[in-house]
Amino acid sequence: MEQKENRKIRYTKMVIRDSLMELMKDRSILNISVKDICDLADISRSTFYVHYKDQYDLLKQIEEDALVYLEDLLKKYDDKRNNRDFIRMIEEVLTYVANNNSIQVLLSEYGDINFQKKIFKDLTLRKQITSFFPQKMQEDDTITCYYVFVLNGSIGLIQHWIKNNMHIPVPKLAKMMLKWTERQVAETQR
Repeated sequence: MEQKENRKIRYTKMVIRDSLMELMKDRSILNISVKDICDLADISRSTFYVHYKDQYDLLKQIEEDALVYLEDLLKKYDDKRNNRDFIRMIEEVLTYVANNNSIQVLLSEYGDINFQKKIFKDLTLRKQITSFFPQKMQEDDTITCYYVFVLNGSIGLIQHWIKNNMHIPVPKLAKMMLKWTERQVAETQR
């Protein structure tokens, strides 16, 4: 009985989450009510409130799940230092984005800007990102500006890629991102 109940709870939460993500394809969380979510999910408001305080709590939990997944994915590359591993890491992130409707919505124009900033902040602190740059750059104040430039550009490129139906294959986009990053590192060292 408990397993059946757990399955029903998981299903209900999935429907609620999917409904919010569907609504956020066209509008900001600021313009979405609990009633909108419940209508689309075909559930009662009381069912919604059993699981979430409000639409913001729901969004926060979706974002936290995405951040935990990304953190676990990136941890695998903490001790990797070469370009092949860097490309694999980028490919895994892009594949996650390509296969996950929620992350696509969260990174879209209607996604939460604070979530996007959190991803940016987490990425700037990753060892595999910092180790990609020469030691000389890591000791210079230039690196902070460079991180901002590269990571904002990468997130912007991913957003463009999502908006254009992920028209570039993952391996090709990962190689492009690495090539452009290498080019910028070389330019900065001149």
